[in-house]
Amino acid sequence: MTVSFRLCRFAMLGAILLAGAGVSGCAAIGDSAMSQAFVDPARYELYSCEQLAAERKSLDARLTELNGLMRKAETGVAGSVVSEVAYRNDYINVKAQSRLAEQTWRDNKCTEAPAAAAAPAVPPAPSPRGRAAR
Repeated sequence: MTVSFRLCRFAMLGAILLAGAGVSGCAAIGDSAMSQAFVDPARYELYSCEQLAAERKSLDARLTELNGLMRKAETGVAGSVVSEVAYRNDYINVKAQSRLAEQTWRDNKCTEAPAAAAAPAVPPAPSPRGRAAR
């Protein structure tokens, strides 16, 4: 092997290690208080409890979707790097929004709507007398 080939290989290895260290540094922000810096603290200030309930449900669905996408990406070649680069920033942002929505929900003393009230009422079945009268 020539010296220049060894040097090139060493430089590529160093670049890969440096890139991996950079990605792992971003992952550490994930669930820390630092992630709250990416969300406007007054974002949900004027939301009603109904609006907050819908927003919380939407954020939970998005977190579930992103988590699934990250897990799927991790199954491929260099999956963890792809997962971090493609989805981690969005995941951190949505997670911080979710925390803020939850905090606003608690601060406003909102409660979940009863499940029975959310379900539409079933209309009564027609009586057999109504058919005979025709």
